[in-house]
Amino acid sequence: MQISFIIPTLNEETIVGATLQTLQSSRERGHEVIIADGGSNDGTLVACTELVNHVVPSERGRARQMNAGAAVAHGDVLLFLHADTQLPADADFRVLTAMAGEETVWGRFDIRLAGRNPVYRLIESMINLRSRVSGIATGDQAIFVRRSIFRTLGGYSDIPLMEDIAICRALKRFARPCCLRVQAVTSCRRWEERGILRTIILMWCLRLAYALGVSARRLAGYYD
Repeated sequence: MQISFIIPTLNEETIVGATLQTLQSSRERGHEVIIADGGSNDGTLVACTELVNHVVPSERGRARQMNAGAAVAHGDVLLFLHADTQLPADADFRVLTAMAGEETVWGRFDIRLAGRNPVYRLIESMINLRSRVSGIATGDQAIFVRRSIFRTLGGYSDIPLMEDIAICRALKRFARPCCLRVQAVTSCRRWEERGILRTIILMWCLRLAYALGVSARRLAGYYD
C-alpha cells in the first residue's frame, strides 16, 4: 500500500521545512507528500521545493485544503498532517502495519507537545486518554484513513472549525480508530501565544458547545 501525506499550509515558511524533512525517508520508500496551500504569501512554497511530490493550490480553509490534496492523491491510505507536526521517520511502517488488517479503517498517533513545561506532559496525556476513550482524534494527531472510505464519506465537511471532530464522528460509524502509541510531535505555539490555561479553557468550551449543537461557523468566531 502507498501512503499519501497531505499537509495544508498557509504562511508556514518557518516550520514546514522541518516537518517535510521527517517525511523524506517515506518518500524514498515510494510514498507521496502533497502540500495543499491556501494562498501563502511568504516563503512557504520555496521551503517545499524538492521536498514534496505535489503542490495543490486551494481556497483557504483547512478542510477545503485537505480535500483538495486528497483529490489528487494516489495513495491507498491518506494521512492528514498539520504543518507544525512532525512524525517519526518510520511513520509509514507504523501506519501500514496498522492498516494491514482489512478491519482497520482509520487511526491516529498519540500526541506529544514540543514544549518542555511539565504541564505539557499532563495535557498531552489527557488528550491521548480522551481520544482513546472517545474514539475522537484531533488534527494534531495525524489522522489516517483508507482513501476508499474517505471518498465514501465525501471528505471533510466544509466547515471552518471542528472538521477533525466531524470526520471522526463519521468514521466511527465504520469502526473505532486504531490508536498508535508512537508519538507525533506538535508545536506548542498556540498554547504559548494564548496562554496554557486560557487555551485549555477555550478548547474545552468550544468542544462542549459543538457537542451541544452550536455551529462550527459560529464557534470559529470565538476561536479567532
